[in-house]
Amino acid sequence: MKNVMRNVLQNMTRKAGERAELISALLALTVYLTGLTLHLTGNAGPASRALFVAAYVFGGFFTLREAMGTLRRGRFQVDFLMLVAAAGAAVIGRWEEGAVLLVLFSLGHALEEYAMGRARRSIEALGELAPRTALVRRTGGEPAEVPVEELAVGDTVLVRPHTRVPADGFVAAGRGSVDQSPITGESVPADKEPVPDPAAALADPAAVDPGGRVYAGTVNGSGTLDVVVTRLNRDNTLARVVRMVQDAEERTSPTQRFTDRFQKVFVPGVLALVAALLAYGALSGEPFTDSLYRAMAVLVAASPCALAIATPAAVLSAVGRAARGGVLVKGGAPLEEFGRLRTIAFDKTGTLTEGRPRLTEVETADGAAREDLLRTAIAAQRLSDHPLARAVVRDAPALLTGTAPATEAVDLRAVIGRGVSAEVDGETVHIGSLSYADTLTGAPVPTALRERTEALARTGRTTMVVRRGDRWLGTLGLMDAPRAEAAATMAALRALGVTRTVMLSGDDQRVADAVGRTLGMDEVRGGLMPQDKATEVTRLRRTARTAMIGDGVNDAPAMAGATVGVAMGAAGSAVALETADIALMSDDLRRLPFITGLSRRAARVIRQNLWLSLGIVAVLVPATALGMGIGPAVLVHEGSTLVVVANALRLLRYRDDA
Repeated sequence: MKNVMRNVLQNMTRKAGERAELISALLALTVYLTGLTLHLTGNAGPASRALFVAAYVFGGFFTLREAMGTLRRGRFQVDFLMLVAAAGAAVIGRWEEGAVLLVLFSLGHALEEYAMGRARRSIEALGELAPRTALVRRTGGEPAEVPVEELAVGDTVLVRPHTRVPADGFVAAGRGSVDQSPITGESVPADKEPVPDPAAALADPAAVDPGGRVYAGTVNGSGTLDVVVTRLNRDNTLARVVRMVQDAEERTSPTQRFTDRFQKVFVPGVLALVAALLAYGALSGEPFTDSLYRAMAVLVAASPCALAIATPAAVLSAVGRAARGGVLVKGGAPLEEFGRLRTIAFDKTGTLTEGRPRLTEVETADGAAREDLLRTAIAAQRLSDHPLARAVVRDAPALLTGTAPATEAVDLRAVIGRGVSAEVDGETVHIGSLSYADTLTGAPVPTALRERTEALARTGRTTMVVRRGDRWLGTLGLMDAPRAEAAATMAALRALGVTRTVMLSGDDQRVADAVGRTLGMDEVRGGLMPQDKATEVTRLRRTARTAMIGDGVNDAPAMAGATVGVAMGAAGSAVALETADIALMSDDLRRLPFITGLSRRAARVIRQNLWLSLGIVAVLVPATALGMGIGPAVLVHEGSTLVVVANALRLLRYRDDA
């Protein structure tokens, strides 16, 4: 019979795969209930005992296999304690007690693995988003369908309406909207249009504007797109996210490290307690069978199954839910730390602001024409590649009212950090800061224009005074405007328990202060170089856990020094994906309250699970020492484990209110 059951188990393991343990547990339950029925109806004998032995085999097969593996690595775990207890019950002839122990333990363990598998499958499902094949445009022929593994950088793939994008790349032809929620968590489809220079985009894909960039696994809308591949299938954003989320399982949280250390001491301690109970029974004259039974019951009661699974189940569920919401969390450590912190530092440019300046004010000098000021500024700045110059060239034409032909400028000369000069229609044009204007010969800046320029600077605007020949035309005010969602995000973070928000900026303190006041920041630090931001974060960490939110590239030193580093817009940056502890895949601040709320919920679930698992052990140990049997003990024990797992799985349903 033993050989028959061994063959059954081996065949079942080979064919059933991951369901084998659950099937084995159900077989154990079936033969146990059959044996128990015979036992209770007065037919106890060889038949019922054989069924209880079969329950031992079916219920203990996977438990024994796992226990032997851990013992070979020199570790004691819960599985070993359960096997010792079942063996002890068999020694004293309490086969039915040992059988129910292994049946309930194996059933609980199988259900636990099934539930954990559900959490893992929610992560693995991300990898199934990318299509298996792609339509590649070949020269002079119809598109050919090829496996995505055969795509090469530079290939052009055809993405038909309402199909998934097969590779990371940029749009070379066609317009439409793309649902990027599987990658970035954005709820609204993003509009896509062709890049202006495909050759330049292929040479430097990281510089492609988000409006021209697409990701594997996202869903095309009603338009047809030609996409040039910029990453191989194994290196695309989706593949990297899946790998990193799977790797996150190996990065344990502080609580998990504590429970692992606790178990290493606790399990041998339980064995010592069992030995002490047996010794006490022998010295007190108690029958050996009674002493052994009570010791085995205590062994079951003290086994910390729920404690072992309390943290991993919560971390896995939260990491999976975060990934579905467009946030990559690299393990339990950053998840748990982020759930506890109350201080968050933000980089300003590109994080709290749009990352590109806009022309916000046009102040004309007395006697000057607004049209003349704007046309002169456009002509001179068109020759410059400075971000402020590009902002003027981009925004100023919309403010023109006349239809005069565009003015041309020549001979641009730059004074680094101060201003530029150029020739426009035979006249010298100067554009720059007040300090640059004060160095020019000729008439000084008019008092009224100077006062208005200084007033703009006090409100956080970057100002450019414009002179043409000997005439002062006026001042242009530019500002890197705060993101539309930034103020609401700060309010949401405060509602979630963040008590201190700090903005770090390389801009002038007055500019930084203006943005900080608009957003309601608690503290603002301006004029900082990257190394200064790292110093500020280190200073903040001396008093409290601190997160640093940035782009993951030039903020890398500050993020590395924070308790948790969080990168924005990481879907387009391989550097950000690698350097950050938490990566917001979209360039959307509203992902921050989502992951803050989720991490706080996960921290609460972990605490609940720990208190429940430790509380059950604290109650069951004295109860079994005073006479509770193995059956009730293992029922409560395994029930608490399932409650802990079910509590953790609630995180998979966490609602994104953003």
